[in-house]
Amino acid sequence: MKIVVLAGGISTERDVSLSSGMGAYKALKSLGHQVILLDVFLGLPGEIPADIFTQDVDWAAEINQVGEEHPDIDRVIAMRPDWKKCFFGPNVIELCQQADVVFMALHGAEGENGKIQAYFDLIGIRYTGTDYVSCALAMDKSIAKDLFREHGIPTPAGISLKKGESDPETVPFPLVVKCCSGGSSVGTYIVTDASEYETAKEKAFSFDDQVIIEQYIKGREFSVGVIDGRALPVIEIAPLTGFYDYKNKYQPGSTVETCPADLSAEKTREMQTCAEAVFQVLHLKNYARMDFMMGEDESIYCLEANTLPGMTPTSLLPQEALALGKDYAQLCQWIIDISMKS
Repeated sequence: MKIVVLAGGISTERDVSLSSGMGAYKALKSLGHQVILLDVFLGLPGEIPADIFTQDVDWAAEINQVGEEHPDIDRVIAMRPDWKKCFFGPNVIELCQQADVVFMALHGAEGENGKIQAYFDLIGIRYTGTDYVSCALAMDKSIAKDLFREHGIPTPAGISLKKGESDPETVPFPLVVKCCSGGSSVGTYIVTDASEYETAKEKAFSFDDQVIIEQYIKGREFSVGVIDGRALPVIEIAPLTGFYDYKNKYQPGSTVETCPADLSAEKTREMQTCAEAVFQVLHLKNYARMDFMMGEDESIYCLEANTLPGMTPTSLLPQEALALGKDYAQLCQWIIDISMKS
């Protein structure tokens, strides 16, 4: 198959996306596919060679591992001063149209808010992952949490707050402040008093015009992937220090991950059933990953759904698939196979 792995962009998760794209590109190429790796924002300037999918080129040669801090997006934007006329970089659409399928390795705003998926639907480009409607529902944590509550899915109590609004009610300390449409824990803060709270809000609003303020759940953290409507083995995430923030997510050795998680059969199935319910409630398709906290009383809470889960060397979904006996390349092929059916 001819495959474009689409990554990059201008969200705070740009580096994570490029790392995911590099992994998927190498894996799919090892399976014999004709693959190119493309930055959705920077594109490929110049004339497209007729043999571009078969050229002996390492499209991942200049991609580095994810750093401890999210990237300087202003520097990337400065590389394309005319970008507001068209978000897609040079030749991106043309190359995606030439491919049999686009493997979506995008994370964050433009990759997961549904806009790219909607455009691809309009012009007939096949892609992996869920559709534009479910992307939009999952990306907006305020809407997603409203749907969770309406359908009886346990989630931390809290409120959403737009920039400039005064707090309509108080969530007791400790609490969590996070961006409404963020990812990779960028703009997420655990606060214990009023002074920290105001600082956290200011920081979160620098990333997003709406924030979520919710109760802090002290306990254990888990994640559950769902592929084709069926839950994968549960994985537990235990950072060595702090919480599962950007650094702990992507720096090797920062977090202990256990899959399958050390849980009773009953608690495992409860979490998997909840993940599958979230998949249905948000109208997700093909695959996704749901994040959970389990309180000290063993009550579970769904935090959010990720419509394009990370595929970096430290990401969770590949570890869950491996517990089923599927290695990274087999997981990439699985994702393509189910996406091509839908």
